[in-house]
Amino acid sequence: MEAGKPVFSVDLLERYAAKGRGVITCMAAGNDVIVLGTSKGWVIKYDFGVGGSSDIDLSVGRGGEQSIHRVFVDPGGSHCIATVVGNGGPETFYTHAKWTKPRALSKLKGLTVNAVAWNKQQITEASTREVILGTDNGQLHEICVDEKDKKEKYMKFLFELNELPESFMDLQMETASVSNGTRYYVMAVTTTRLYSFTGIGSLETVFMTYADRHVRFMELPGEIPNSELHFFIRQRRAVHFAWLSGAGIYHGGLNFGASHSSPNGDENFVESKALLGYSKLSEGTDTVRPNSLALSEFHFLLLLGCKVKVVNRISEHIIEELQFDQTSESLSKGIIGLCSDASAGLFYAYDQNSIFQVSVNDEGRHMWKVYLDLKDYASALANCRDPLQRDQVYLAQAEAAFLAKDFLRAASFYAKINYVLSFEEITLKFISVNEQDALKTFLLRKLDNLTKDDKCQITMISTWATELYLDKINRLLLEDETAAEDRNSELHLIIREFRAFLSDSKDVLDEATTMKLLESYGRMDELVFFASLTEQYEIVVHNYIQQGEARKALEVLRKPSVQIDLQYKFAPDLIMLDAYETVESWMTTKDLNPRKLIPAMMRYSSEPHAKNETHEVIKYLEFCVHRLQNEDPGIHNLLLSLYAKQENDGALLRFLQYKFGKGRTDGPDFFYEPKYALRLCLKEKRMRACVHIYSMMSMHEEAVALALQIDAELAKAEADKVEDDEDLRKNLWLMVAKHVVEQEKGTKRENIRQAIAFLKETDGLLKIEDILPFFPDFALIDDFKEAICTSLEDYNKQIEQLKQEMNDATHGADNIRNDINALAQRYAVIDPEEECGVCGKKIISAGWDQRLARGGYSSVVGHMAPFYIFPCGHAFHAQCLITHVTSRTNRAQAEYFLDLQKQLTLLGVDSKESNGGLRRNNELIITSLSPVDKIRSQLDDAIASECPFCGDLMIREISLPLILFEEANEATTWEIKPHNVGPLRSLSLTAA
Repeated sequence: MEAGKPVFSVDLLERYAAKGRGVITCMAAGNDVIVLGTSKGWVIKYDFGVGGSSDIDLSVGRGGEQSIHRVFVDPGGSHCIATVVGNGGPETFYTHAKWTKPRALSKLKGLTVNAVAWNKQQITEASTREVILGTDNGQLHEICVDEKDKKEKYMKFLFELNELPESFMDLQMETASVSNGTRYYVMAVTTTRLYSFTGIGSLETVFMTYADRHVRFMELPGEIPNSELHFFIRQRRAVHFAWLSGAGIYHGGLNFGASHSSPNGDENFVESKALLGYSKLSEGTDTVRPNSLALSEFHFLLLLGCKVKVVNRISEHIIEELQFDQTSESLSKGIIGLCSDASAGLFYAYDQNSIFQVSVNDEGRHMWKVYLDLKDYASALANCRDPLQRDQVYLAQAEAAFLAKDFLRAASFYAKINYVLSFEEITLKFISVNEQDALKTFLLRKLDNLTKDDKCQITMISTWATELYLDKINRLLLEDETAAEDRNSELHLIIREFRAFLSDSKDVLDEATTMKLLESYGRMDELVFFASLTEQYEIVVHNYIQQGEARKALEVLRKPSVQIDLQYKFAPDLIMLDAYETVESWMTTKDLNPRKLIPAMMRYSSEPHAKNETHEVIKYLEFCVHRLQNEDPGIHNLLLSLYAKQENDGALLRFLQYKFGKGRTDGPDFFYEPKYALRLCLKEKRMRACVHIYSMMSMHEEAVALALQIDAELAKAEADKVEDDEDLRKNLWLMVAKHVVEQEKGTKRENIRQAIAFLKETDGLLKIEDILPFFPDFALIDDFKEAICTSLEDYNKQIEQLKQEMNDATHGADNIRNDINALAQRYAVIDPEEECGVCGKKIISAGWDQRLARGGYSSVVGHMAPFYIFPCGHAFHAQCLITHVTSRTNRAQAEYFLDLQKQLTLLGVDSKESNGGLRRNNELIITSLSPVDKIRSQLDDAIASECPFCGDLMIREISLPLILFEEANEATTWEIKPHNVGPLRSLSLTAA
């Protein structure tokens, strides 16, 4: 909308609207429908929505002159009420938009209706619902009309003015739904008073409550013949009102949604009341009262003679004067009245003949400036249309606060300005008055108003604000100590605020610049705080270590977002600072590699420790080895070295004896380096440990030799560990025996007894003769008499046992020889009808095929074919058996069988040749086997080692398919195939 265009404009809508039926006396509008009343009793309706008009004569049947006193139309344009005055008294009619004839409201006959209040929230096209009528005798009536009934549904008397009987001049009604029903709000005006009614229930119930209590009213001096009451409707709800009274225009806001605390519900629903005096409308000394009033959102339209003055409701200034193009005959009486169409948002003016339309052209476009002039900044901002207007409002607020030296408040307003004042100009204002706190406030508020796209500006302003915070903290620290308590309180507050700022700005501040600022101002705590926010944990941990705060440093390192490498980097410093807390932290940290902590643990171990002090490194290494089951040789070697340095070697021996890899496949029983452990234990003179390591390395002789230097019992135990090598075990025990004999210092006979006792400990491994060389040459044999005799008796027993074993062996050889002789006489009886298990022919057959002998076999009984018979009773021709077994073995074995047959064929075996031996006097004379016999023997062992029907060959055939691969072609011949059936023919049967 252009700034210079008028807010209100006037257009002629209808020149001769009365259509010759008198002159216009009254007018009403609703939903683009205009209803006129004329001086001859006609009601003329213009429906601009459908583009038509109609008229109704209400003077029919009434004698004399009749005139329409008032006409009313609902906001929807469907219901109309009109009152006729003239000879015969006043009479009120109701008509509907669909009716062609009006309906007289007989109960109102004789009463002049001056005002009608429609129930705008519940009225429909078919029913008026509750309607309040105000009469000239000060009464209020309720009426309801349904279009289909063609008459009023009911009419009820509601209220009457008794204290000061006056005519009701105008009415307005609003309703609101509450938890226990419907609340009604009714305002009514007379020439001097404005009455307010409210209550819950029906209208009749509401007004009955005023029978025994006073009615709330506002009385203004002076009288006006055309007192009017108007509501401005926004979104079907009245938001403010105006009363054209004798003293001026009384107006204010309406709050129908407010809760009313009074039990009777008569709390006033009017707020922000004001009175516009008529003196402000006149240029001279004479006060002129308006003839009519119309109410818009921000303006009053006041009818004064032939023109309408538009007055701003907020500033109470006249902004425009509207002129009307009247005809000459109407000019004398001027404009009769104004009315408004709340549904269409239009205003109308009318004279005796014409209707004028008053249009509103964005009446709120200058309201921000009006409110700004009145310093109502909140309303001014609410009515701003663009950022430039808002900037002017913010600038006015900021300048006012700056002049009042309320610099902090001024800074907040300056920060909202984007166009009318530059950033540099605003900052120079605060710098010129040395207001650092206000400047800081401005910068912070400016940050809140910037968008994410202004990254560079956000970073610069945030950095500047950081320096201002640091400067404020330093100034507080340098203040006089007299107000130390207040200063400390403010200091703590500003530090807490500064840390909150750092938390909010961590993503926009430049890390390097911010840290340099914090370091230059000596704010190490804030430096650590900011480093934590930006996840620069190395700086945080380093600072805590410098302050001796090992526990805080470890808490930082345990955070999931901290890199594990920092654990290894700071481990040497932390374990020296607080070994207990450090080790406890290590044991609770997951995914920690103990190998990378070895330098830190070695540094700690190199320092001297009290005897009763818990060695934290040993505790951690034991945790890794036993709980984590760590297999790293470095960890095991370090733990072993620490054990070796302890005064008591108990822990060292337990560690060496513990099998860490027990139960694991293909893995060692221990993970430390044995050679390193041996060197370490020798260096630390841990001899028992060395003995164990020698034994573990299978260096048993060294182990026993070293154990003899410590304890003979230990040496005996080591010697007993060898079980798989009897000679070595005996040598070890001889070493122990020599040591025992040489170490005994008692009498000679006592030494011998102890040596004999030692022999018993070996469980017979050593004899007296084994230890005799260890005694001196001058020892008497009599001293060993008993032991020697015992030994000789043992040897005698062994000799007798050997003799018995030799006799048993001789008897066994004789039995074997007899069995061999008996085997030569073994035979089997064959039935003449016995058949070959493969070919089915008889085994004993004189007419056998000579081709069967091509395998090297010949018959010894006529021309009978060679055959095999098995103990199970199955018999096979030799060649049939070879063919059968060959076909059921793998390729390699089959080739082996064929190769043996080929060799026999090439050697040309004589069929009458003996089977590898000669008989003399029924005794088998075993001679050396010829090559042919050897090959035949190999073939027999391969082919006839077991019956093919009863042995493993038959068992293996269970897994073979019934139809072998090579028999697939034959199997297809057994398939059942369907015959090809030709198409069926349908035969038609015809009568013969």
